[in-house]
Amino acid sequence: MSQTDEKVVGREESLPEDHFDGSQKSEQEDALRMTPAEEKKLLRRIDLWIVPYASLLYLLSFLDRVNIGQARLAGLEKDLKLHGNQFDIALTIFFVSYVAFEVPSNLVLKKFKPPRWICFLMVSWGIVQVCMGLVTNYRGLYATRFLLGMFESGLFPGLNFLFTTWYTREELNVRVAIFFSGATLAGAFGGLLAFGIRHMAGVGGKNGWAWIFILEGLLTVVCALPALWLVQDFPQYSNILSTQERAKWLYRLNISQGVTNASLPFSMAQVVRPLTDWKTYVYGTILLSIAQPFYSLSLFLPSIIAALGFTNATANLLSAAPYATGTVVSLLVAYISDRYSIRAPVLTVMMLLSIVGYTILLCDVSPAAKYVAVFIAVAGVNPSVPTAAAFVVRNSFGPMYTRATVMGVTFSMGNTAGFISSNVYPIRDAPRYIRGHAIALGFSCLSIVLCAFMTFYNMRENARRDRVYGVLSPDGSDCSPLYVDDPARLKKWGLEGKSKEEIIALGDRHPAFRYMI
Repeated sequence: MSQTDEKVVGREESLPEDHFDGSQKSEQEDALRMTPAEEKKLLRRIDLWIVPYASLLYLLSFLDRVNIGQARLAGLEKDLKLHGNQFDIALTIFFVSYVAFEVPSNLVLKKFKPPRWICFLMVSWGIVQVCMGLVTNYRGLYATRFLLGMFESGLFPGLNFLFTTWYTREELNVRVAIFFSGATLAGAFGGLLAFGIRHMAGVGGKNGWAWIFILEGLLTVVCALPALWLVQDFPQYSNILSTQERAKWLYRLNISQGVTNASLPFSMAQVVRPLTDWKTYVYGTILLSIAQPFYSLSLFLPSIIAALGFTNATANLLSAAPYATGTVVSLLVAYISDRYSIRAPVLTVMMLLSIVGYTILLCDVSPAAKYVAVFIAVAGVNPSVPTAAAFVVRNSFGPMYTRATVMGVTFSMGNTAGFISSNVYPIRDAPRYIRGHAIALGFSCLSIVLCAFMTFYNMRENARRDRVYGVLSPDGSDCSPLYVDDPARLKKWGLEGKSKEEIIALGDRHPAFRYMI
C-alpha cells in the first residue's frame, strides 16, 4: 500500500490530519482519481451491497409501523374494546418515543457501528411487534406501541446518515428514494398481506388482526439477523472495498462533500451548533409539512378507501395500487432530482400534485373520482419525503457529529407530523374526513412556501460568496478537507491563521461551500 493510501484510510478521526501540500497535489491526486469506468464499476458494487438490504429493512420498519391501520379493519378495535379516541392515542404514542430517541440513536450509531446497532434495533422491535399481537386491552397496545416507536426511531435517520458517508451529494437522492420506496412498497405489500392474513382468524384462538402483528413481527426478526453481516460499516472500515479502492472512494467523497465529509473527535460544540442554527428548524419544518400528509395517507388510507363505500377486505386490496404508483413516481423523480442537482423545485412540483389530490378529496365528488385523487396525492407526497431528506443532507452544516445531529433533529421534527396525523381522522368524520384532508392540504401549501424561502436564501448566499470570495474551481477541491493546509486556498478564502480543526468545523459556513437549490 502506498503512503498516500495509508493516509487516506487510517483512523476514523484522521481526516483532519490528511491534507495535500500544494506541491504534492498533482502526483497524489493522479494516484487517487478514478476513471469513469472504474467509478461506475465500484459504484455499482457499493449499490448492490448497500441499497437492496437497506430497502428491505425500511420496508419492514414501515410495515410494522402502519400495519395497525390494516389491523383496525380486521377487528382490533372490537376485540380490544377501544372506544372514543383510544385508537388515535395508540397511534400518537408511537411518535412520542420515536421522536424522542431519533437524535440519541444517530449519535450512538457512530459509537457502536451500524451493523450491530441496526441489528439490535430490528430484533427488538420485531419482538415488540409479536407481543402486540398478544395484547388483550388498550393498556397493552399503548405499551407496545411506545416500545415500537423507541426501537424503530433509529433506522430511518441511521440509514440516511450511513448513506451520506458512502455517496456524493449529487447521487444521494436516487439511493435514498430506492430505500425509501420500502415505505411505499410496505403500503402496497401490507394491504395484500393483511388481506391474506386476516383469513387466519380463529387459528390459535386469535383474530386476524393479532396474526397480522405476530407474523409480520416474526418476519422482521428473521430478516434482521443477517444485518450483522449485510449492513455495511462506514467506508473507512467496510470490507467490501480493497485498500486501494477505499482510498480512492474516500478521496472522491472528500472532493464532493468538502469539509462536511470530515470527522473530528466528539465534542458537545458539534452537537450544539446545529441546535442554534435557524436553518435547522426551517428544514425540519419542511420535513414536517411534507410528512404530515404522508403519514395521514400511511395510517388512514385503508379507512379512507373503506369510507368510499368498499368493504374492509376490499379496502385492504385497493390500498395497494396507489402505493405501487407512488413507488414508480418516487424513483423517476429522484433520478431527475439527481440528474439536474435540484431539490426545492422538484419538491414544489410534487407538493402541487398533493394539493390537487387533497383538493379533490375535499370536494363532494363520486367515489371513483376520490379514488383517483388518492393516486394523485400519493404520487405527490411519497416522492417528496426522500427528496426533502436529500435536500437537508445536501446542505448539512458540518462534520460527522454535526451532520448526525442535524439529521436527527430535522427528522424528529418531521416525525412530529405523526402526532397531528394520528388525531385528525376520527371515525366520526367518515366518510368525507373533511378536517383531515383540509389539514393535509394546508401543510402541503406550507411546504411550498418554505421551499421557496430556502431557494431564495440559498441562491442569494451562493451569489454573495461568489461575489466576495470568487467562484469555485471546477475540480471541486476548494472545500475539501484534503487541502486545509494549502496556503493558496487559505488566502483565497480568508482562512489564514485558522487551524485545520477550525476550518473543518466551519462546515457549510466555509466560504467555498455552496448550497444546493
